[in-house]
Amino acid sequence: MSVRTRFPPSPTGYLHIGGARTALFSWLYARKYGGAFVLRIEDTDRERSTEESVQAIFDGLQWLGLDYDEGPFYQTGRMGRYREVVEQLLREGKAYRCYCSKEELDALRERQRAKGEKPRYDGRCRQRDTPVPGVDPVVRFRNPRDGDVVIDDVVKGRIIISNGELDDLIIARSDGMPTYNFTVVVDDMDMRITHVIRGDDHVNNTPKQINILRALGNEPPKYAHVPMILGEDGKRLSKRHGAVSVMQYRDEGYLPEALLNYLVRLGWSHGDQEIFSRQEMIELFDIGEVHRSAAVFNPDKLLWLNYEYMKSLSLTDLRDHARWFFGNRGIDIDAQPNWHEVLKANQERSKTLVELVERSLFFFRDVDGYDEKSAKKFFKGQAGEILEELRSELAGIEPWQPETIHQCVHGLAEKRSVGLGKIAQPVRVAVAGVAVSPPIDDTLAILGKEATLRRIDAAVAYINSRA
Repeated sequence: MSVRTRFPPSPTGYLHIGGARTALFSWLYARKYGGAFVLRIEDTDRERSTEESVQAIFDGLQWLGLDYDEGPFYQTGRMGRYREVVEQLLREGKAYRCYCSKEELDALRERQRAKGEKPRYDGRCRQRDTPVPGVDPVVRFRNPRDGDVVIDDVVKGRIIISNGELDDLIIARSDGMPTYNFTVVVDDMDMRITHVIRGDDHVNNTPKQINILRALGNEPPKYAHVPMILGEDGKRLSKRHGAVSVMQYRDEGYLPEALLNYLVRLGWSHGDQEIFSRQEMIELFDIGEVHRSAAVFNPDKLLWLNYEYMKSLSLTDLRDHARWFFGNRGIDIDAQPNWHEVLKANQERSKTLVELVERSLFFFRDVDGYDEKSAKKFFKGQAGEILEELRSELAGIEPWQPETIHQCVHGLAEKRSVGLGKIAQPVRVAVAGVAVSPPIDDTLAILGKEATLRRIDAAVAYINSRA
């Protein structure tokens, strides 16, 4: 039997961290066994489903590199099939029409609560064979009254639910719209899904779905309910913990490989190994080894992992990843003759692509202002005189390279009997606009002689104007 997994997002929002991890686990399992990964869009919530959300799901999967083999299948395009199966169940006596009003059901639940019973439908329409005039009925599945549902969950182990605990769930509303638990069953059956990997918030749905599948003459797939992801405070992951759109991580400068690597480690491990290539994930991942306890989302760990990935990239790959971010800042990175040196100087100093770009911008365009804090700290006292003297020394340097610049800067520090910072920091602010850059000799060498002298002149003029 060929492995077939699915990822069925509801397009009512963006692709978030929890959904991305579920997609990754399903994708890895299919790839590991040479099976198929199916994308299904569960868009029956017409009020909340949007085209923008559908596109956000596609964008997130594409950015992460989670390619699907079949689909996307849209539930709104399968309404005829759902009606066909509802009619089949009605015809075979495995479903029935229920004419109970909302008020009648509310009263039933209140009585059950008053007796300390679990509120649920009592099956009063199970034997009704005549319609109620003027009432559009719902359709309920005739759930077995006896026996148990046994789920041999790949992650949680054996789960046993008594059928007596389950009520006759609605499979089609009074307007004919099929319900979630029903459409999922029909889709999984028609798409021949062999393994359902999803969050453990779906555990309560599983026995109902299994009973419907069996009523339709199908054996259920294997289920693997993975624990939820929690924030560091132990509460369910939310926006305040970093549960934002997957694409926001892209916009913040994370690499897709780093995010995938982080997600696969949320609930799964392979010894002490922290970093996995995509191929290693496919070969080593085993859904049966996913931990039963909830995983905790740690933004600092994700940032560390991204830093490790960035350090490992070739400069060409780093440029390719950063191109979009440079473009957003008006820089055509491919047209910069010194891009190689700039990225090399900042690669191990940056934890995200956004940080890399911000640290690199001054190499590609003139400084249009000075960081207020940096200027106040380093453009004072004799800073103007030091910059003028250094400018004079630098103008005579040949060749213009880190070694000769190093000798010049250190020589001036010795000549003035001051620490290196008294020389390096004012010139750093002068050429970069901030007090942070690669080592000063590398910075000036990459920037070039002409740009260095021009920016020092501008800084001296700025200092003199404020004297």
